[in-house]
Amino acid sequence: MMQRPLTGIRVIGLEQYMSAPYCTMLLADAGAEVIKIERPGQGDPRRSIPPYATNQEGQRVAGGFIGYNRNKKSLALNLRSEVGRQILKDLAKCSDVVVENLRPGAVDKMGLGYQELRKVNPRLIYAAISGFGRLEGYTGPYAQRPAFDIVAEAMSGIMNLVGFADKPPSWTIYGLADVYSGLVTAYGVMLALFMRERTGQGQFVDSAMLDNMLALNERMVTLYSYTGESPERGKLKHLYPRDAFRCKDGYLALNVPDDIQWGRLCEAMGRKDLADDPRTSDGTARAANADFIRPLIENWLVDKTRAQAVALLEEHGVPSGPVYTAQDIFSDSHIAARQMLVTVDDPVAGPRQYARSPIHLSTVPEIPTASAPQLGEHTRPILRDLIGYDDAKIDRLVSEGVVAVNK
Repeated sequence: MMQRPLTGIRVIGLEQYMSAPYCTMLLADAGAEVIKIERPGQGDPRRSIPPYATNQEGQRVAGGFIGYNRNKKSLALNLRSEVGRQILKDLAKCSDVVVENLRPGAVDKMGLGYQELRKVNPRLIYAAISGFGRLEGYTGPYAQRPAFDIVAEAMSGIMNLVGFADKPPSWTIYGLADVYSGLVTAYGVMLALFMRERTGQGQFVDSAMLDNMLALNERMVTLYSYTGESPERGKLKHLYPRDAFRCKDGYLALNVPDDIQWGRLCEAMGRKDLADDPRTSDGTARAANADFIRPLIENWLVDKTRAQAVALLEEHGVPSGPVYTAQDIFSDSHIAARQMLVTVDDPVAGPRQYARSPIHLSTVPEIPTASAPQLGEHTRPILRDLIGYDDAKIDRLVSEGVVAVNK
């Protein structure tokens, strides 16, 4: 049987909402055993965020929770109790990675930060996702601030670039900074695991949402560094067209980064004369005359479907793509061929489709698709099999409110 890349790696998720759960989901898809730590009675707040599915018995499950927590185990553990904190330390002794995105300072107040956990396991890799970073020597004045994804979008400059020049700044897609930070953190965990193979030592992985989004916005940084100009939303100064243009059945995305591509587009439209027109002869001129160019392109597209336009542009070597709706994505044959929508069969929600983690490896089997765990579903086997507690002790911990089990 083929193994997955992280088979044998155990991960503790001190996680909630999106960024850390997405990170550990990627690790679980790659074969890691992920133990999600949740508060008894409530669990991850995302369990209570719609959309929901309800079965005939009236049980309800949140789709977003399943979407970020497949292939994991749930340990319902009260970390406010001394006994609960000791259980986590005992679990850390036999684990490889901790991924955490709680409010800055929360784990240190509980005595569960990296400096404490490394004492019980020097090989432990501790990845912390925060809004503004926590690694000693790199903490700025915002280090203790809480943050949601839109804050990182705003402060990285990305939000200022999204939308139209005559409208306020806009957010991109819900949770972009969370999901991207989860992806970056998974990359950091892999680097730390690779280093541990060489050194035998664990380390602290510091992932700041602001840093991640600023790195994603690298073009703005480079442009300002070279020109002193700050890009403006809704308008590019040095190239055009780069936009969505209306077709017969929706919109088509076009990007023309240079004069070669512009010449090909002109040929496809039957307007070779535009290649030498002073108003459109180079990127700067085209950007200045966008109001002249846009109607020309849309008049050419008015009687064409998106598929017809893409096929015609492909013949002339011009990259383009339809602007998809969710319905388009679910019916697209290429996305189906890439198996990018995986089916997870949840006991309450039933079989539903979710986005697959994006990397394919040629010698690794398809990702597992176990549904997200019920709250406390794996509490008993984790305490029994990993830490060595007998059923009587586990029952006592349940009665004392230290842990909870799924009925």
